[in-house]
Amino acid sequence: MRIKIIIAVLLFVLNCLSPVFADSVVRVGLTDNKFQNVLKQQITVYGTAECEICDKETRKIIASAPENSEINIKNTANGLEVSVKGRNQTLRDVVIICPRGVLGVKDLTRKGKPALYHGAFEVVQHPESKGFYLVNLIEVQEYLKGVVPNEMPVRFGLEALKAQAVAARNYVLTPRTQAYKEFNVVDSVASQVYYGVNTEDDLATRAVMETDGIVALYNNEPILALYSSTAGGYTESYSYAFSDPLTKMFPSISKPYLVAVPDKSEFQPLNEEDKAKEFYEAKVPSFDIESPYYRWQKEWMAVELENVLKTTLPAQSKTGFVHPVFREGETLGRIKDIKVMRRGASGKAIEVELMTDRGCYRIAKELVIRRVFQKDGVSLPSANIVFENKKDNYGNITDVVIKGGGFGHGVGMSQYGAGYMSTKLKQPYYNILRHYYRNKSGYDACNCIWR
Repeated sequence: MRIKIIIAVLLFVLNCLSPVFADSVVRVGLTDNKFQNVLKQQITVYGTAECEICDKETRKIIASAPENSEINIKNTANGLEVSVKGRNQTLRDVVIICPRGVLGVKDLTRKGKPALYHGAFEVVQHPESKGFYLVNLIEVQEYLKGVVPNEMPVRFGLEALKAQAVAARNYVLTPRTQAYKEFNVVDSVASQVYYGVNTEDDLATRAVMETDGIVALYNNEPILALYSSTAGGYTESYSYAFSDPLTKMFPSISKPYLVAVPDKSEFQPLNEEDKAKEFYEAKVPSFDIESPYYRWQKEWMAVELENVLKTTLPAQSKTGFVHPVFREGETLGRIKDIKVMRRGASGKAIEVELMTDRGCYRIAKELVIRRVFQKDGVSLPSANIVFENKKDNYGNITDVVIKGGGFGHGVGMSQYGAGYMSTKLKQPYYNILRHYYRNKSGYDACNCIWR
């Protein structure tokens, strides 16, 4: 019986490498404790029960590892050196399964707990043997159990968690970009936060299970269900926040279900300076009002900001969204003026002009703007910003103040807004989704939610 179980699980895992199962299984690239590096040189994995190690190419079991015993994997020029119980073998790619338990990575933690995972591990060597990737192969439902409570506080309530589950399911099935061919998404904020078994929560798991198979559609296709922490009271259109992943065109091509949406119908578009200033300098009641990032402020002395810009401008010039390019070592000069040249409907800055006594620079795209105007080494929470340039009696800028609202890109669902709609307005999850994913005519864009 034990052999039959192992073979059945192994065949399932190996078959899931085929695109036929793309809708039910996700491939997650696991990062390090800093959620940065996916390429590894050496790791140790283990199982909470007996594990089987398989040569992916031949699909044969090559070794077994007892419960909690170490499986050491090292990158070499000739392949992956796999060591189990003192026995070494060199293989190209490896699949590890734990049919009666879960898998773990030695010294890897998530939320202060050992990182444990359902599904299987696939260890894939870099094509040029520069290292290898540790990929978690896992069914979408099991994956979502490790995503939802880490992307959204469970105190936001069941309906908000359901909305999050649907959005996260959509996102993993249709990610905006896939940076690596070896896996679909990573386990960090670069895709969706996925921490595995040890961070699962009963209420979040219920939300995942009660929305099993439910996907938001537009024209019978799954939508790109983007979301962020706090929109600030007004979400932004996709085209004004993101560049095209391939052409880098900005503003990018619009998506009809990701348009700017105000929390309240009386909110007017904020693409004019005075309207944006009025909105973000006040705590206008909205669905996001309980977020600690609903409104915030950053301030620099002029010389302090100049020193920041000498570092951030060269780094962000490499993105192609700073014109002209500012190279490391160039003279910036003294700041003469900073102003927003273009805004989206949410008031989001999509182009900022920085003028110094040595030149004038245009900075475009919300993430680039956030990374240019850093405070204490940290990017701005959002690009929903207004500038105040304080001057002395001679007209020289002495201080720069940014007043802003929101946290994140602000496109699609606002998580704090979803929490407010769930707990305060008692809205079901589908109304939450239909509020945030709608077209320009005001009709919900995901009215074809199906199971």
